[in-house]
Amino acid sequence: MEGGGIHSTEGGDSTAFKECLSLSWKNPFVLRLAFSAGIGGLLFGYDTGVISGALLYIRDDFNSVDRKTVLQESIVSMAVAGAIIGSAVGGWLNDRYGRRTAILVADFLFFIGAVLMASAPNPSVLISGRVFVGIGVGMASMTSPLYISEASPAKIRGALVSTNGFLTTAGQFLSYLINLAFTKAPGTWRWMLGVAGVPALLQFILVLLLPESPRWLYIKGREEEAEAVLRKIYPPQEVEEEIQSLKESTEKDSLEKDSSEKITFLKLLQTKAIRRALIAGVGLQIFQQFVGINTVMYYSPTIVQLAGFASNQTALLLSLVTAGLNAFGSIVSIYFIDRTGRKKLLVISLCGVAVSLGVLSAVFHETASHAPAVSAIETSRFAPYTCPDYRSVAPSPDVWDCTKCLKTSSPGCGFCSSSTDNKLLPGACLISNNTVKEVCHGEDREWYTRGCPSSFGWGALIGLALYILFFSPGMGTVPWIVNSEIYPLRLRGVCGGIAATANWISNLIVAQSFLSLTEAIGTSSTFLIFGVISVVALFFVLVCVPETKGLPFEEVENMLEGRNLQFKFWKR
Repeated sequence: MEGGGIHSTEGGDSTAFKECLSLSWKNPFVLRLAFSAGIGGLLFGYDTGVISGALLYIRDDFNSVDRKTVLQESIVSMAVAGAIIGSAVGGWLNDRYGRRTAILVADFLFFIGAVLMASAPNPSVLISGRVFVGIGVGMASMTSPLYISEASPAKIRGALVSTNGFLTTAGQFLSYLINLAFTKAPGTWRWMLGVAGVPALLQFILVLLLPESPRWLYIKGREEEAEAVLRKIYPPQEVEEEIQSLKESTEKDSLEKDSSEKITFLKLLQTKAIRRALIAGVGLQIFQQFVGINTVMYYSPTIVQLAGFASNQTALLLSLVTAGLNAFGSIVSIYFIDRTGRKKLLVISLCGVAVSLGVLSAVFHETASHAPAVSAIETSRFAPYTCPDYRSVAPSPDVWDCTKCLKTSSPGCGFCSSSTDNKLLPGACLISNNTVKEVCHGEDREWYTRGCPSSFGWGALIGLALYILFFSPGMGTVPWIVNSEIYPLRLRGVCGGIAATANWISNLIVAQSFLSLTEAIGTSSTFLIFGVISVVALFFVLVCVPETKGLPFEEVENMLEGRNLQFKFWKR
């Protein structure tokens, strides 16, 4: 679609995936490099997924967390706040000390954070551990795809960077399995969070055995080391051509060395190609978060409970389905990324995301509109535990239903369902605490504090499944791939850090506000807002994001210099 006469260097897009498998088989060094660095994605995914299940049990252990929504949001989002710091520092660390060193530092910080979380005696220490983990995740999230892309042959670069996305979703799936495994173990959430230190330690050991990025070595004047690494990556007949290309790129960078040593955001924006690259890269990272993905990943079990499934174990088991679909979607991305192209995947992905969010909004609207009534007779069976707010309107309590019962806050109240098999019949509105929960369960009733019994719960699960299936292959992996390809070599670390920081700031805003939004305007309206944003994101992709499929890094920069505005995303 772009102007400037730039064309793909790939001879056959349909064989990109096969080429990836073939080259990896012939040269296992490339696959080992991609897998070892991609464990950073596993750490990212594990932390994203594990907190969603651990939060259910943290609420049970710490009453202050159970009572305060803002404290729940803080436990989730402080890791994101740490990731903002990590991604900002990571850009500088990558350019100064190299990609390999940045990954090692990230692993060390992540391991320290995992130990702190597992041993936390109170919410404050738990939050401190979340910050350490977040800093490590922030560094790894922008370094791993950058390292893989710079040490991968151009023909299969997209597929190999996608392995980072696959390991991210694999980490999320693994986290739900770990969550389920420890639901009956003493310490539940401590095991869930502590296990995160294992992959960090594994990656630290594996990356110690890997070389530095050849492009970083070359730009630092260590040509012999860079060439030695390139000879391990490329077939003999392609090595000299790649070395020459890298030499030309480095010479071009050296001409701008004085200005690049005094980088300011204003200078970046004054350069046409860099400005366009930043708009596309940063914009994709922001929209990736504002279409709501991490509300699903951080709060998936909570959303399942909002849809009417009361049990923690049931919520975790059903959330495992969404995590599995997320992993499947990333495998789809690996196959199609170098065959279909980045932009087409984004467009298809966002269209499906918008429809899925519409389904979720409609389902939660119906769930809230058909909540079971609160029965004075049923409530009287538990007279000592009657919700104070419900008791205060005793002359006319007929207008109360489950939704209104759960919104009370002085103190918080819960809904004890009907004792019959039909949970949609009127139930009781009672004070919310562990004693009352046990009393309700003692009469073979379900206890609800997050959502109400509903016949539309399976509709919400279908909506979540569709959302993940459409999001994962496109908006889940492509923003990271585009950001690893679109910036000039001399500024790749800095620009990648800016984009990753934008992603984490957006992530923080969403994570810190989701539960508060659902309480203030309802779950239905919250998902509707995400749906509108996804439509805006679709237009942004059509207008601002170029296709970088199969282009060498040097041609990407040339293409951005001469690119014209076009909407025909199905053409280069």
